[in-house]
Amino acid sequence: MFSAFERLVAMRYLRARRREGFINVIAGFSLLGIALGVATLIIVMSVMNGFREELMSRILGLNGHISVMSVEGPLSDYDDVAMALRGLPEIRNVTPLIEGQVMVTAGAQAAGALVRGMRGEDLNRHSVVADNIVEGSFEKFKGTDVIALGSRLARRLGVGVGGQVTLITPQGQATVMGSLPRMKTYEVVLIFEIGMYEYDNSFAYIPLEAAQLYFKLPDAVNALEVMVDNPDNLSRPMGELFKTLGPGFRLFDWQGANSSFFTAIEVERNVMFLILTLIILVAAFNIISGQIMLVKDKGRAIAILRTMGATRGMIMRIFLMTGASIGVVGTLAGLGLGLLFCDNIETIRQWLQALTGTELFSAEIYFLSKLPAIVDPGEVLAVTGMALGLSLLATLYPSWRAARLDPVEALRYE
Repeated sequence: MFSAFERLVAMRYLRARRREGFINVIAGFSLLGIALGVATLIIVMSVMNGFREELMSRILGLNGHISVMSVEGPLSDYDDVAMALRGLPEIRNVTPLIEGQVMVTAGAQAAGALVRGMRGEDLNRHSVVADNIVEGSFEKFKGTDVIALGSRLARRLGVGVGGQVTLITPQGQATVMGSLPRMKTYEVVLIFEIGMYEYDNSFAYIPLEAAQLYFKLPDAVNALEVMVDNPDNLSRPMGELFKTLGPGFRLFDWQGANSSFFTAIEVERNVMFLILTLIILVAAFNIISGQIMLVKDKGRAIAILRTMGATRGMIMRIFLMTGASIGVVGTLAGLGLGLLFCDNIETIRQWLQALTGTELFSAEIYFLSKLPAIVDPGEVLAVTGMALGLSLLATLYPSWRAARLDPVEALRYE
């Protein structure tokens, strides 16, 4: 596409002489701008991907994809219903559970928590919990006086495995003294750390029989947790569940429960993409201004080349090559920098925290305890292609202007 002569002249124009230093400063800033724009876009998009994926994996790993509740209240024949639902297509598992809000106290400490009553084998099937146990084991998770706590909740209460906590619920019991809150003490046998602040700070589990006793639901549950094969496509499983259960049940899916949250993440992701694209666009305008100045500075040289037989196409390709080289080098540098940063993002975060003495990724604000980054090859290709395309477009007008230069006029005014 480019001849050896064109490449030689283009590379010569890219090397600065003393009087052309300002032009090369502009070219350097253009290259730096494109590199930073590409790197920042890759890093931000990867972090947003990682953030969404981590939240989804924890939300879907700890909560059912579909929750089934009875319109009439507690569900007494829950094992029969669960068995019927397990035979439906695309249904992976159905778990009976009891869920309720309580106050947890230990000594002088108190905290609100969401308590879930679940059989030990069902909880063990939740890999997001089973794979993240920091103290204790499932062997003791049985009976009516044991409890599993999230790690941050346990730290707030100042208890560990073997310690005791008391659950208090406002759903009191009637006595001669009036209605009193229901209280019961449990031994902590398990502490888990999922890595999502909300769950580690406010979730607790007790065996199903203990929950039935505490919430006064003998031989009943208040929900069935349904896990499906493909949580992104719930239309068919929801239809099968409606058909099998009939009108006496209500269904809630995870997408509806968390729609506002994930919509906000998607909107923020798109806005960040548009804002950061402006960095590359500004760098492209710098390429235009630098190339126009280069064409003006090289007017006499262009005229001499034309009188020696260089065609307008050759002149245009020479300046296309000089401008495109800046874009290509800047894009490749940004690509390498962005991928390297994503690969070591947690190490960099820890280093910056130690250097500044501040917490850069607070779990209370961002929900996650670690900074995630998942590189999407398709997005990387799109960012790289966009940067190369803008760089190429930025060279078209200066190159066309160089090709249209009249050698007679250029030599006359030199």
